[in-house]
Amino acid sequence: MDQRFDTLWSEQLEPWLLALETERKKAVRETYIFGIPGVLLIIAGVIATIAMDQPLVFFAAFVGGFGLLWLGNRRLGHVREVVKAKLNSQIAEACGLNYSLTPEEPHRFAQFRSLGLLPSYNRRSFEDHFSGKILDCDFDLYEAKLEQKRRSKNRTYYVTVFRGVLIRINFPRKVEGVTVITRDQGWFNGLTALGRSFGSNKLERIGLVDPKFEDAFEVYGSDQVLARYMLTPTFMEQLLELELSLKGKKIRAAFDQGLGQGELLVAVETGDLFEAGSMFKPLADRGRIRTIIEEINLITRIVGTLVERPGARMDDAENTKD
Repeated sequence: MDQRFDTLWSEQLEPWLLALETERKKAVRETYIFGIPGVLLIIAGVIATIAMDQPLVFFAAFVGGFGLLWLGNRRLGHVREVVKAKLNSQIAEACGLNYSLTPEEPHRFAQFRSLGLLPSYNRRSFEDHFSGKILDCDFDLYEAKLEQKRRSKNRTYYVTVFRGVLIRINFPRKVEGVTVITRDQGWFNGLTALGRSFGSNKLERIGLVDPKFEDAFEVYGSDQVLARYMLTPTFMEQLLELELSLKGKKIRAAFDQGLGQGELLVAVETGDLFEAGSMFKPLADRGRIRTIIEEINLITRIVGTLVERPGARMDDAENTKD
C-alpha cells in the first residue's frame, strides 16, 4: 500500500475497527448460541422424519432451526454490513471516487439489457456502486445479480443467470453508431434482429484487425470504420486482462451513441467483490483493506487504459471517414 492508504489505515480505519471489536465478539457469540441449536434441531428433525415417517416433524424442526440460524446471524450480518460500507467508502474517497452500498438507480442498466449484454431475468439486486472520473471521463461501476424463475413439477425456484460487475464510462468524444463485443456466440442468437430494430442502426459482423482475437471475440457494429479504429489489439488485450484479473468469464462490451456522446459499457461475470472479509477474525487486520484496494486499483487502472486508447483514436477515425 502507498502512503495515503497507510495514513488512512493508521489514523482512521484501524482505531475505528478496534473500537468495533467488542461488538464483533458479541455477534460471534450470539451466532454460536443460536446457530448450534438451530443446526441440531434441523438434524434431529431429519432423523425423526426418517425413523417415524412424520413430515410434519421435519417441517416444524426445519422452520424452528432456520429461525434460530436467522436470529444468530442477525447481529453479525449487521456488523459485516457496517464494516463493508465504512471500508469501501473510505478507500473510494482516498482513490478520488464516490461509494454507496446500493445504487439508487443502476446507471444505464436498461441499455446493458437492450444491447444484449445481460440475459433476461425475473429478479435483480445491485450493490457496491463506485463512481467518479477517470481521465476526465465519468465512470460508474456496480455489482449486479440477476435471477430467472424456474418451475419444476413440485416447486418454483430461482437460478442465478448473471452475477458480476457492470462498468459504464462516458468519453469526452462522440461515438457514432453501436459496436458490440462478446466472448460467447450464444449471446448473439437474436442480435441480428436486435440490430434491425435498434433505431436506424443495423449491426453487421465486423472482422478484427488482429486475427488472433477472431477466435476469442465476436464483434458486431453499425459502422465498420469506427469499430475497427476503436477495437485496437491493445484494447482487446485489456478486455482479456480485465476478465482474467477479476477471475471472471464471458466479458462483453459495447460502444454506444445513445447519450449523444461516447459511451463504453462493460459486463463481466465475477465472484462477489469488495467484501470486508470474515467476521470470525479480528477486525483490525490490514489485509481487509488490502484486498479491496487491489480490486479498486485494478479496475480503475484497466478502465483508464480502455478510456485512453479509443478516445485518442476517435479523431483519426472521424478524419478517415471524411
